[in-house]
Amino acid sequence: MPTFLEQVYEKARKNPKQVVLQEGDDERSIEAASVATNKGIAKITLIGAPEQIRQIAAAKSLPLDGVEILDKSNLPHLDDYARELHELRKHKGLTEQAAFELIQQPLWYGAMMVRKGAVDAFVTGAVHSTADVCRVSIQVVGLKPGIKTLSSCFAMVLPNSTYGKDGVLFFADCAVVIDPDPRQLADIAISTADSFRQLMGEEPRVAMLSLSTKGSATHARIDKVLGALAHVKQRAPGLEVDGELQLDAALVPHVGLKKAPGSPVAGQANVLIFPDLDAGNIGYKLTERLAGAEAIGPFLQGTAKPCCDLSRGCKTADIVNSIAVNVVRFQQVN
Repeated sequence: MPTFLEQVYEKARKNPKQVVLQEGDDERSIEAASVATNKGIAKITLIGAPEQIRQIAAAKSLPLDGVEILDKSNLPHLDDYARELHELRKHKGLTEQAAFELIQQPLWYGAMMVRKGAVDAFVTGAVHSTADVCRVSIQVVGLKPGIKTLSSCFAMVLPNSTYGKDGVLFFADCAVVIDPDPRQLADIAISTADSFRQLMGEEPRVAMLSLSTKGSATHARIDKVLGALAHVKQRAPGLEVDGELQLDAALVPHVGLKKAPGSPVAGQANVLIFPDLDAGNIGYKLTERLAGAEAIGPFLQGTAKPCCDLSRGCKTADIVNSIAVNVVRFQQVN
């Protein structure tokens, strides 16, 4: 059976999309552009210094045939892009001059390319901070209708295929929202369900995790999870979601049957929504280190079009994987 990433690559190759890498001067981005183009998973635009990009590519014997290179010192459509950015942010005090200065930065320019439809997605973060990437994602690309929270998810690929979909579980939020309120937690659950549906091609079964299962304890933290569950059910009535569930009740069939009889999710969850970033971050790293799982991501979610925040310690392969994931996500909504 093909692995999760093999399936993603196969889907991406069937209908490759245009992806911009704003950090085109970075060796990892240049190599990823070459690899992604060679694999046929995407059409790549690099923003950087053309001479430097070509020198690095030549030194590493990387073919760049088919890769579009935009000169960061001579970007097209600057006036048009600056006007649109000013219109978007003038209510927050952004001046025309400040908008023009921002849009000359590759990070902001690439995000505007996504907004304007010049490209389909951006993948960045090898150099820029998560805060900067999240800022342009929200302020330029914007959020989906009905979603007010930018969040992230990991695809956790476990060596034991007993859990989730053939060993693949989606975890959220593990990287962005520190202490979500009930409405934000509901946004995270709905967005992660969408991400699972887009990448796995199957319906999600979403577990709202807690220290309690179905009233086994009482606390304000549990009330938050229950409040989020009520929001999700109201806003996404067709979604299979349940809570509050402890982790074992969410994943292990006989435990789910005992602790939450009649639940549509207990014992068979494939999407795990953690109550806060402490739990989510610890949970994914425990799963990665102790269970030998492969953590793919994090992927930003909730945006109107696909955006990706890489780790600054990422490798070329991580960038290529993120390109493929975002191509498939765009395919599924367009």
